[in-house]
Amino acid sequence: MEKRPAKTILLIEDDPDEARLIREMINGSGSQVFELTHVESMRDAKKYLASQSVDIALLDLGLADPHGLEAVREVRAAAPRVSIVLLSNADDEPIAVQAIKEGAQDYLIKSQIEPRVLTRALLNSAERKKIEELQFVEKERAQVTLECIGDAVVCTDESGKITFLNRVAESMTGWSMKDAVGKVMTECVRIVDIVTRRAILDPMAKAASQNRMGNLPLNSVLIRRDGHEVFIEDSVAPIHDREGVVTGAVIVFRDVSATRTFEKELTHSAQHDFLTGLPNRMLLTDRVRQAISLARRQRGLAAVLFLDLDGFKHINDSLGHFIGDKVLQSVAKRLLECVRSPDSVSRHGGDEFIVVLQELKRPEDAITAVQRLLKTVADVHSIDQHKIYVTTSIGVSVYPGDGKDAETLIKNADTAMYHAKKNGRPNYEFFKPEMMVEAVECQSIEQDLRHALDRKEFTLHYQPKIDLKTWSIVGAEALSRWSHPTRGPVPPAQFIPIAEESGLILSIGAWVLHEACTQARAWADAGMPARTMAVNISEVQLQDDHFLDGLFETLNATGLDPGSLELDITESALRKRLQQTASILKVLRDRGVKVSADNFGTGYSSLTTLRELPLDALKIDRRFISRIAGNPDETTKVSTIIEMGQNLNLRVIAEGVETTKDLEFLWTHHCDEAMGYYFGQPVPSGQFGEMFRAPTFLGASNSSEEVAI
Repeated sequence: MEKRPAKTILLIEDDPDEARLIREMINGSGSQVFELTHVESMRDAKKYLASQSVDIALLDLGLADPHGLEAVREVRAAAPRVSIVLLSNADDEPIAVQAIKEGAQDYLIKSQIEPRVLTRALLNSAERKKIEELQFVEKERAQVTLECIGDAVVCTDESGKITFLNRVAESMTGWSMKDAVGKVMTECVRIVDIVTRRAILDPMAKAASQNRMGNLPLNSVLIRRDGHEVFIEDSVAPIHDREGVVTGAVIVFRDVSATRTFEKELTHSAQHDFLTGLPNRMLLTDRVRQAISLARRQRGLAAVLFLDLDGFKHINDSLGHFIGDKVLQSVAKRLLECVRSPDSVSRHGGDEFIVVLQELKRPEDAITAVQRLLKTVADVHSIDQHKIYVTTSIGVSVYPGDGKDAETLIKNADTAMYHAKKNGRPNYEFFKPEMMVEAVECQSIEQDLRHALDRKEFTLHYQPKIDLKTWSIVGAEALSRWSHPTRGPVPPAQFIPIAEESGLILSIGAWVLHEACTQARAWADAGMPARTMAVNISEVQLQDDHFLDGLFETLNATGLDPGSLELDITESALRKRLQQTASILKVLRDRGVKVSADNFGTGYSSLTTLRELPLDALKIDRRFISRIAGNPDETTKVSTIIEMGQNLNLRVIAEGVETTKDLEFLWTHHCDEAMGYYFGQPVPSGQFGEMFRAPTFLGASNSSEEVAI
């Protein structure tokens, strides 16, 4: 099988003698590498190139038409990928050299041609053309890559002048490649530090001079040709030749303005409350530390004010969280307007705010700010056609006396705020060291309370209720007692508020209810005449979603007649979430359970409020009863409560009866029932049974306020 020639040659020569000579040289070489075709004119050459694939065009520069470089250009146009070798006279050599620049691969002087030289020139030209094609492809690939990537690319030569910009670089800098090429880097690519506004020296010159890669410093900003600024990040590297000599540098950079903005927003979100826009706990600590640092330098004082809104939960429960959020926003706005420019306001969480006061000379200087804050919060808030009244209680700690670090000052202000609430809201208190002792004690009691039920440290005592018409015992009130193994008896007034605040009242209250119902059923089975067992229910229990289910499960488990159970709920707890409370009380009434308004007279309930609630009794607060003697105002209040209750067909029960005068007044004004030390102190269930057989009631000489559950 005949071997196909590796290279095809088109000889373009109008001189027959020259053509014959070339053919003889190729054929005489004995090589089968080439296959030669001869044409005498450029017209014939273009026709041939249009229909045939040719590897090498052997072109005589001396063609009559066209002549010289124009002939080279026409061959290039007809066959862009063909390799061109020129045949030139000695006089035309300058033209041949110029033709090399136009795209020819080599040239030969006719008078100097030898077969071996011709063969080598043809082979070399074909190989050179192949290399050029590969280089072109690589260059084109690199060019396309540089134009397609999303980063800006700028190249410079060894002198620091720009040699290339891709389209992204043109867009980011505002300089076209045409205008930028040949200019020094710093003229077209101006980079400054956003903080100091100082120019950052040419990073490419540095990379080239040090022959190593690098990066721009943080906060680098590119100033465009039109003056617009963008944050950039980059990488810079030197460019080397084959010998490793640095011939320039390249910088690749990108616009990170959006990223910086997002990071800034993210940082702001992490340090500020999303609802009010105020600094949150994270930033608060830094603000307090700054205030401490300033006070230390100026030898002055700084104060931390811990604010907690009074009754905010009631706003959320009655009007909804949407209105509650708007109240918080309104309070935040007022607090900001109320403080001086050096001071700061933050939201600590929930309905708690903290104000940091700076540049104080005396602790008393904080009082003016405190009073201003109390007033601005208490002014009516008009929100979505609602007129909302809310107050605040404030605790104050002062640097350096109340703490030398942010954490201690905030904690002590919180402790003082707790005492402010405890002493009557709205109010404020400055921190005192003894408060911390009490706070530690409360924490210790709470920890012990968590184990008290499991350790069976609770018992119930019972206090009789007396019918003032028959002078007989008609019921009992269950009162919890805690006997701690090391503390001894812990007064209810001490542990019950802690149980309510910690939520432990739910488990303790459930235990009390079960024990009281069990005892009431036992007395009923034994034929005791007491008709009702009264159990105190806290606000926390009443608002628990599982309250009713737990109550009826207890009645079913103990077998107690629901009509024998009476729940004592404080007047203030009944007034909160009025509609929800009314629906709960209706369920209780439908099932036969009685409900009395405990501590009545302290919550200022209106007659309308009482009518909306399905109640069975009112229990007059013991503080009114204790002031009956010698106080006409108190006697009027008590007689009014008795009359109002009976007009609503409610039983009226007086608490805290301790003297004969108390009893005579209540009897005269037709009070239905009475309780108190006059009839006997609360006692365990065994001793309580003895009271049914006692011929008279024994009074107690000393009074002691009871907190009941």
